[in-house]
Order: sequence, then structure tokens, then C-alpha cells
Amino acid sequence: MLPFDFDYYRPQSLSEAVELYQYVAQQGKKPMFFSGGTELITLGRIDLAHADAVIDIKGIAEGRVMEMDGEYLVLGSTLSLTNIEEANPFPLLTKTSSEIADHTARGKITVGGNICGQIFYREAVLPFLLSDSQVVLVGPKGVKTAFIHDVFNQELQLEKGEFLVQLATERRFVEAPSISIKRRQQWDTGYPLITIAALKIDREIRVAISGLCPFPFRSREVEEVLNRQGVTGEARVERALTVLPRPILNDIEGSTEYRLFVLKNLFIDVLRSLDGMTV
Repeated sequence: MLPFDFDYYRPQSLSEAVELYQYVAQQGKKPMFFSGGTELITLGRIDLAHADAVIDIKGIAEGRVMEMDGEYLVLGSTLSLTNIEEANPFPLLTKTSSEIADHTARGKITVGGNICGQIFYREAVLPFLLSDSQVVLVGPKGVKTAFIHDVFNQELQLEKGEFLVQLATERRFVEAPSISIKRRQQWDTGYPLITIAALKIDREIRVAISGLCPFPFRSREVEEVLNRQGVTGEARVERALTVLPRPILNDIEGSTEYRLFVLKNLFIDVLRSLDGMTV
């Protein structure tokens, strides 16, 4: 049970959802868009999340889309991770999202809910960062389409009353060779330590990481080092560890030193898989 009450709304259109948010906010209440609910329940129980009104956007048709539109794969933000896993429209996303939480929770967690969540892992964003995906956002100013790199900086930068509706990814990224690896302190249980997702496109490797810093990220500096020619794989991995974003986490799941040790081995796995190199 949550320690607070809230009004519940289930709009059937994008415009209705936006209008409901504005209506609730104008009453001096705190509204929240809701697509999976697992985070609200988890954080609400320990007073880290609160809402006076919940606007459930799972009934909006645009959020449930899963289709190839020309050369783009379009995925709705309210598709559950289980929907993605069963349909497997984007193998790298499937692999990455299929290891988030447990099977029961993945039936409720949505792609958009994970990307927009407060819990810092947000692993579902990694394949989209690697693929230069575009996002469709809706809010009081109407519909906005943007490249994910322009609106995701440690977290999705949403304006007040705005929410994520869809993500569009070019077919060439969807079909590119890829790998996703998750390491946990206790392997099959508990929160992840580090998740790395990588793909190879235009003969270059791209990498995105969750769990190393208090935000998921893709680093061009790391990629430049890992793709450097004429340098041994071991030297590239060592150099990549020196150009990582900061801060690096140091918590109950793992110390900074241990996280770097795990990441070093993950970089080696990525190079072996996608570059065919002996490191």
C-alpha cells in the first residue's frame, strides 16, 4: 500500500492526457504521468515519490505502436519489456531489456517508464543512444520530434507536462551486430552492477553503459579510443578507462575500483565479440 491517496485518470488520446495534466496542475496538485507503475509503487512506499493525481497513458494508441515504417522501427513508449522480449523487433533492445528486473516485473515495466524513471540504471535507453534514435514527445506546446542525444543528458529532459510517446530507430541500427552484457554482484539476483550495450556500424564500435555512473551514458571519447587503429586491444581498453565520465559510483553494490575492474573485462568482451580481436 502507498502512504498517500491520489486521483486516477486514464485518457484515451494524447490531447486528453495533456489537458488532464494541465487541469490537475492548475488546481495546485502534483500530477504524474504513469505507464507502468512499478517505480511509483517502489519509491512511493519509502517516500521518494509522490503524486496527487496519476495520469495513466497506457490506453493511448500511439504509445502501443510496434511497426516498421519505411526504414524506421517505431516503438511506443507504453510497450512493456515483455512485449519487446516476445516480439524481438530490435535484438539489442530485447537482450538489454530482457535482463531488467524479473519476469513478473518486466510484464509491467514499460520502455518509456524505464527510460524516464528516477532509478538511475535506466538500461532500456542504451540501445537508443547507440542508434541515434529519434523520440516523439507530446506536451502543452504540441508534438515534438528530436534526436535522443538532443533531449537526453543523464536523463530525458522533459518540459513540464510533457511525456514520451514513441521512439524511432533506423533499420540499419536494428540489424547491426551487437552485444549486451549485464554483471551483478550476485550474478542472477539483486540490482545490476554494470550493464554495457554495444553495436558495430560503419566498421566502428559504439558503447553505452549503465551502472558505472549515477546516470546511463554513451561516450564518444571512449568510442574513439576503443576504435583506434594500430594500437593493441589491451592498450585501448586501458586508455578507455581513463576517459570515462565522472563521478563513478561507490556504493553497497560495488566500490569504484571494483566497478572499473568489471568494466575493463566488459570492454574486452565487447572487443572480442565485435572486433574479433585477441586482447
